[in-house]
Amino acid sequence: MLYLKNAQQVSQIDVLDRGFHYGDGCFTTARIRHNRIELYDRHLARLHISNQKLSLNANLDLIAESLQILRASEHELNGTLKIVLSRGIGQRGYSLPDHPADLWLFYYPQTVQDFKFEQIQSGILQQALGLTMPSLVGLKTLNRLEQVLLKQEADQSGWPEALVTDVQGGVVEGVSSNCFIRINNTWITPELRYNGVFGVMRAEILQRMQDQGISCQQRCIDMDEINHIQSLFFCNALSPMKIVTQFEQRTLDGDACIELFNRLRLNQMS
Repeated sequence: MLYLKNAQQVSQIDVLDRGFHYGDGCFTTARIRHNRIELYDRHLARLHISNQKLSLNANLDLIAESLQILRASEHELNGTLKIVLSRGIGQRGYSLPDHPADLWLFYYPQTVQDFKFEQIQSGILQQALGLTMPSLVGLKTLNRLEQVLLKQEADQSGWPEALVTDVQGGVVEGVSSNCFIRINNTWITPELRYNGVFGVMRAEILQRMQDQGISCQQRCIDMDEINHIQSLFFCNALSPMKIVTQFEQRTLDGDACIELFNRLRLNQMS
């Protein structure tokens, strides 16, 4: 792993960094292939929104500068990038420091190939998400304790990913993914009105479905609809489609997901 802070190589993180103390910041995780960040425009747009809503005032031009430095040492970048905006060093207490947030870039090199769909077993978790402050809905903040506890539960059940509901009984997303659900031969994705993350792969799939004339509803999915799920898949920037073949005790229709994967050409991302 290689990492840069504000386009400079560093060897440590300051113990007064508010990202460490408060989870004060946001992040995005992307795949990079042949020096190009896949879905870069979507990642950058989401960072811009978070940067503004959280009053971080980070210089996002540092992303390009950081990549130039990495390319100089690595020749070709392939793998995973995590871009973190942290409020940076501050005094004790919640008042904001009077400097721009720091931009961290973490690079995890690995071999990258065309995307393929995965097939998994899954279920629904017992722990539920709370309702998020309205101004934070959709943002991928550094506060991930809910996801840590949800992942613990999913791991204990042997599920790579699982459906997560909120305290109102609505389906929200997966632990680290968005979800698409097929009920009555219609694709649906939760609208994320009260919580959840506005995922870049979710946005890309919705756009491709629209371009192909495939209907997809964005609405609340209640608990009583779960027994009527015909097909289900999870998606995020590192995996466009995890197809659920076994949902708790039921076998789901994976062929509908595979057909969608091929029709939307999800093996290719620009």
